[in-house]
Amino acid sequence: MEWFDLGKKIKIFLTTLGIFFFLLCFGFLGAGLYFYHVAVVPGKKNFLKDKKISKSSPLYPGDQWYKSAKKYRWTQMSTTDHLKLVANYLPADKPTKKTVVIAHGYMGNKELMAPYAYIFHQMGYNVLTPDSRGHGQSQGNYVGYGWPDRMDYIKWMRRIIEENGKDSQLIMFGVSMGGATTMMVSGEKSVPSQLKAYIEDCGYTSASDEINHEAKQLYHLSDFPRWPLVPILSGITHIRAGYSLYTASALKQVKKNHKPMLFIHGSKDNFVPTRMVYPVYNATKGPKKLLLVKNAPHAASYQTNPELYVKTIKSFLDRYFN
Repeated sequence: MEWFDLGKKIKIFLTTLGIFFFLLCFGFLGAGLYFYHVAVVPGKKNFLKDKKISKSSPLYPGDQWYKSAKKYRWTQMSTTDHLKLVANYLPADKPTKKTVVIAHGYMGNKELMAPYAYIFHQMGYNVLTPDSRGHGQSQGNYVGYGWPDRMDYIKWMRRIIEENGKDSQLIMFGVSMGGATTMMVSGEKSVPSQLKAYIEDCGYTSASDEINHEAKQLYHLSDFPRWPLVPILSGITHIRAGYSLYTASALKQVKKNHKPMLFIHGSKDNFVPTRMVYPVYNATKGPKKLLLVKNAPHAASYQTNPELYVKTIKSFLDRYFN
């Protein structure tokens, strides 16, 4: 009888344990799906504030210029998933072979990059401002965090070369997610030789690092559980969007770069913490320069110190262009 009671208790225990683990796994899956919707599905995000540009802002002249500037609408298909991508091409006032490709940030679009487009246009560059997958006018039901996008941007570069000639000279510039995209592009062997230099502003080390950081910030978790929620989120992203959050690493990509790169970051950046710039800066193999803009929050280095920002970019590019 005692053996029977013991066996019965063990069976109840194992059943209870199984139910517990089932509910736990179900809970983690539900949390993963929730975080996927928050972090990867495009749409309005409560944690992102819409910023209106005032007339007194350094961004205002570029914003107004872009609205009335002569521009051409370019389209092409993405390198995967058969998505229609859209970009604006703004030729320089005087004919030139120099073109900048500009990558926007998370939940941004080509129009929001107008102030940066204005900087380069004033320097005499043609400008291409694409909408990344799932942003602006481009198709897509997921945010790529720069990883699938990196190949799309290389395809845009080849389009410029087809239009402007093999003697084109290109640079790539990006802010926030666009900065990470720029670094991710730099590690690809298929980057055309006409690409001469990169400028990244406040890009993150990897998608998984940034999501871990933002989860801590948004939900006030002092020790956000990297495991198993982020691996689950990464797995869901792999199934539904075709890439892994761990694979989407700017740090790993920039280690393969040998071309010049300018790194810019605000000293008061809490969204993509300032500390993230140091590993990527140290990792690149090519000529490099680091600009830390004092007291600048996330993606605000230009408006915090526009004179230093433009001066640094110009002096950096003057080294590598005729």
